[in-house]
Amino acid sequence: MPREIFSIEEFLKLAENAYHCRVKRTKDTVKLKLRTKKILYTYKTDPSAAEQLIKQINCDIIEL
Repeated sequence: MPREIFSIEEFLKLAENAYHCRVKRTKDTVKLKLRTKKILYTYKTDPSAAEQLIKQINCDIIEL
């Protein structure tokens, strides 16, 4: 089961160990999905904050 993250700091910490980050865009939200070895983590945010987060992470980015 995926786990939802509610903190930006926790998202950035988990992104260091992630294989890739999938980005799913809808009209008013962006869902970022981090794939780690055992768990899929999700984080929901607005489009402007998502762009800043995508620039800060080092793993592969996959647009859905």
